[in-house]
Amino acid sequence: MTVQTPAPIADASSDILGVERQPLDAIFHPRSVAVIGATEKEGSVGRTILWNLLSSPFGGTVYPVNPTRPAILGVKAYASIGAIGEPVDLAVIVTPAKSAPGLMAECGLAGVRGVIIISAGFKEIGPDGVELERQVLEVARRYGIRVIGPNCLGIMNPVGAFNATFAAGIARPGRVGFVSQSGALLTAILDWAAHENVGFSSIVSLGSMLDVGWGDVIDYLGDDPNTDSIVIYMETIGDARAFLSSAREVALTKPIIVIKPGRTAQAAKAAASHTGSLTGSDDVLDSAFRRAGVLRVDSISELFEVSEILAKQPRPAGRRLSIVTNAGGPGVLATDALISGGGELTELTPETMDRLNAVLPAVWSHNNPIDIIGDAPPERYAKALEVAAADPETDGLLVILTPQAMTDPTATARALARYARIEGKPVLASWMGGEDVAEGAAVLREAGIPTFAYPDTACVLFNHLWRYADNLRALYETPTLPVAPERGEFREEVDRIIAVVAAEGRTLLTEYESKKVLAAYGIPITDTEIARTPDEAVAAADEIGYPVVSKLLSRTITHKTDVGGVCLNLRTPEQVVEAFEKIRDSVTAKVGAEHFEGVTIQPMINWTGYELIVGSTPDPQFGPVLLFGMGGQLVEVFRDRSLALPPLNTTLARRLIERTKIATALRGVRGRRPIDTDVLAALLVRFSELVAEQPRIAEIDINPLLASPERILALDARVVLHPASVPDEDLPRLAIRPYPYDYARDYATTDGVPFAVRPIRPEDEPGVARFHASLSARTVRARYGTDLALTERTAHERLTRICFVDYDREIALVAEAPGAGGPEIAGVVRLSRVHATEDKQLTLVIADAWQRRGIGTQMVRSAIAVARKEGTERVIARLSEDNHPMRDLLAEHGFVFEGRDGQLFASLGLR
Repeated sequence: MTVQTPAPIADASSDILGVERQPLDAIFHPRSVAVIGATEKEGSVGRTILWNLLSSPFGGTVYPVNPTRPAILGVKAYASIGAIGEPVDLAVIVTPAKSAPGLMAECGLAGVRGVIIISAGFKEIGPDGVELERQVLEVARRYGIRVIGPNCLGIMNPVGAFNATFAAGIARPGRVGFVSQSGALLTAILDWAAHENVGFSSIVSLGSMLDVGWGDVIDYLGDDPNTDSIVIYMETIGDARAFLSSAREVALTKPIIVIKPGRTAQAAKAAASHTGSLTGSDDVLDSAFRRAGVLRVDSISELFEVSEILAKQPRPAGRRLSIVTNAGGPGVLATDALISGGGELTELTPETMDRLNAVLPAVWSHNNPIDIIGDAPPERYAKALEVAAADPETDGLLVILTPQAMTDPTATARALARYARIEGKPVLASWMGGEDVAEGAAVLREAGIPTFAYPDTACVLFNHLWRYADNLRALYETPTLPVAPERGEFREEVDRIIAVVAAEGRTLLTEYESKKVLAAYGIPITDTEIARTPDEAVAAADEIGYPVVSKLLSRTITHKTDVGGVCLNLRTPEQVVEAFEKIRDSVTAKVGAEHFEGVTIQPMINWTGYELIVGSTPDPQFGPVLLFGMGGQLVEVFRDRSLALPPLNTTLARRLIERTKIATALRGVRGRRPIDTDVLAALLVRFSELVAEQPRIAEIDINPLLASPERILALDARVVLHPASVPDEDLPRLAIRPYPYDYARDYATTDGVPFAVRPIRPEDEPGVARFHASLSARTVRARYGTDLALTERTAHERLTRICFVDYDREIALVAEAPGAGGPEIAGVVRLSRVHATEDKQLTLVIADAWQRRGIGTQMVRSAIAVARKEGTERVIARLSEDNHPMRDLLAEHGFVFEGRDGQLFASLGLR
């Protein structure tokens, strides 16, 4: 029982699947443009934009709009956009900001689908500007208009010869999509690009991002066949969730490279004042970019150099670089740049050394960098590069040439050109010098080998490459599923604790309450007993067993050690009583008796381990952010920590650990046994679930989390809630949507076998591979319309797109049924996003052994229920006319059909 994947539809008249013209096509590929505020005044924005549109043959009609002129630049002008009387796709507004709301309404009445607001004077000037933006956006929403800007340079599509900017001319066509918030920087880069012969597929100036933001443009360029990579100059993130969602989907197929200023506090302040938005924490932003598969660079030159390399060379499998050079000094400089950036020199294998000895002079360096001596002719370069490339330990290659008297830079370049494509290993070059090496450098670039003036530049870029590739692999590495407690039990316990605290008007949980929250999510805690009198403290110590720790119990004090609220290693009842009184007196003296409510008694943990910290705090733009690192009292001194966005899986948790210095110690140093990092990673996954599922928690710390080879234990915890006065809809939202447990349901087949329908998750990849192996040729043909080979269906790269779902974009459900070796996947139904619509495309396949047993019925029913809850307008599907079981199943659920060319197109309206 299957539904096919639809093929591309060429004729819009047959577009029952709703794959309509993209709304942003009205902006990027308009058939007609109105320039509101066009003028003949020399040097004005209105004149420049009109001239650029008229002088670039994009094939559409241009309408100047000016109520005081009959014609502008020889073209008939109109008093208003409504007076044009013909359809207008795009309006470019260059009039003062105060006129924008009224002009937007006129555009809406005229049926305009896209607007670019060039004008400044909006939120960057303060409250009056913010109100203007609100009015403009309200009109845009009312009429379904997409808006670029305000305060922007405009849009340029060099491939289509379309230039709706006030830049000085149009850029060269190319394969790079460039998106910038800064119009001034964009004009400077356009000037640089013209000099360097760099071309673009699209150039987008977003300005203040009133409506169209990063996510919209990344989606659009991701679908654009003329764009191979996307480079971004970003000042503010805007809608963080939309950016991450779009970037995570597109980055798998097209590199996204970002430069974002604001690493320093002063630069962040400048960016905020420039755009009228918060820039957010830079460390959090780095974490977000990693999570989305986006590469961040630090200079404008790197932005385009990395884009060029990724367009011409493969991504490296690792960080090991082999360097071939005819001079020792440049090799040393390259090595310094490589190592300081985290890269490594390849350790040449004995076989490689033997082969190099056979082709190089006896005085070669016998090491990496491979110094082939200053008199190296082209043939020696070629042989050395060929041998180095064949070394299985090599992940990338750099060839350095310095122009010496006996060197022929151009002939050497021609000899190396045939090595421009080495599978899985990028080849870079540095032809050092000026005029003497220029022709050779051009030969290499023409062959597809990125070539740079200095070798350290090449190594910095190689470090970007391996880090980018490594991050993408980590994002889509198949994780394992950690064991967790039953969800219903711990969710109810945490809800009860939070409700009690909120009812008392508190935001701070006691340590005892905080540890109960951790325990509910399967995080090991120390036994903790509350004692409100000295006698109760002694009784608790007797029960736990000596030695014990006594800690302050308070609903108001966050840091107990600051008020003398901790006493360690208490070995007798007398010491327990003395500690109780000592803590009480210290708290009373420092902050007041009302802050003392007793103590908690806990076992004294004497085993050796590492003190770690695990925590979460909200970021203004990305919502809750996770922290892991070295813990203890000096946590703020050493600042050894890494950040990540929740939720995590085990792979992401391991990477979070690996980015800290303490990770080296956890692997075992100086004879110490290593910590079980799999157990630690599973704990971090559960902690991330806690953060993701408890939005009323504002801050949470486990410090210290004591980790030893034997066990991992939370010794102390702190939880702070958002005030009860904050409504649920105003709580910080996760930047990445967590696993939608609410869509899981239990059913039974028609013959009584229980099965579950639940959303797919990354950990399902092995099960999905086994599922595909079980499908018959008949089922495969019905699903894909062709005999798609098992190796293609189960390739890791393909299964990542199936199992690593962005739940904001699409939902896939699996049916999990009992199998001979444990649970097995019996079916998969998918609701995929249809671009530029609120529709979802349904595809379904059921394993042969489970067909005609009611699983398909329940999966379609579940999919429709999910689609309705997600706000979907229509569910659509395509199947062959002879697929009678699937047609009957869809008909039972209210789908209507239209037949065409041997295919059935089905749709179900949900609104």
